[in-house]
Amino acid sequence: MHSLDFSHDHGRSRDRRALAVALVLIIAFMAAEVAAALVAGSLALLADAGHMLTDAAALGAALVASRLASKPARGAWTFGFGRSEILAAQANGITLLVVAALVVYSAVRRLVSPPHVHGGIVLAVALAGVAVNLAATLVLSRADRRSLNVRGAFLHIATDLAAFVGTALAGVLILATGWDRFDPIAGLVVAALIFWSSLALLRESTRILLEVAPDEPREVADEMLAVPGVVQVHDLHVWTVGSGFQSVSAHVLVEPGADCHAIRLELANLLGERFGLSHSTLQVEHALTPAREGNLPIASG
Repeated sequence: MHSLDFSHDHGRSRDRRALAVALVLIIAFMAAEVAAALVAGSLALLADAGHMLTDAAALGAALVASRLASKPARGAWTFGFGRSEILAAQANGITLLVVAALVVYSAVRRLVSPPHVHGGIVLAVALAGVAVNLAATLVLSRADRRSLNVRGAFLHIATDLAAFVGTALAGVLILATGWDRFDPIAGLVVAALIFWSSLALLRESTRILLEVAPDEPREVADEMLAVPGVVQVHDLHVWTVGSGFQSVSAHVLVEPGADCHAIRLELANLLGERFGLSHSTLQVEHALTPAREGNLPIASG
């Protein structure tokens, strides 16, 4: 157990280093991009800068959440602070939605009445943005993206990378054609990418906060019932406490005379190996009769 905790803490420490490096890269480039966007009069660049501001906030929140999640359980916090990472991921998703809505609003206005855009500045800054975001993406790709917290930060950076590619294309088209509406069109593409990534992040974090079962409870119960000696499985709850930390509890009835302790160990190993449910709380008791009566209603958290 101690070696597992050490491995998990070491992984979080590695994730924090990656998040910190990415944060420095994003903040440095964001300041330069805001200045360039004002000079060029480019919505696409301002949209990217706004998204990068949320990137910086997301990375900062992810760093804090990762630090909190590494604290041990104490007092009333019997599960520790692992859910702080899920809350950070949820906040990242909501922030992305707000930014996307603002970009859509500004893009529509500029499509109706497009201002002049300096395509050369847009292209130069966008290409620099591609380089910076590619570096940040490579740094975060080494972190553990099974963590929803890290994945949320990674999505911010990855969508920015795609957005800068689109912005660079808009700069090329403006230089080639002189048609300034390519800039707000690129802004709309950025918004679509942000909407997509935010909805995926919000869906997964909301499922965890609402304690939706990560696996189908009926399938889990059926596998448990297939173990020799198990008669009934009921009051089954399966939920995710935090990234990489899934839990299960159940009341299990076994045949009269069966070894409750041995069956509990077998069930615990089955749940860990088959479903990744390494944290299990199983109440195992003898049934009154040896006949299998099937499952009682299963509740899943």
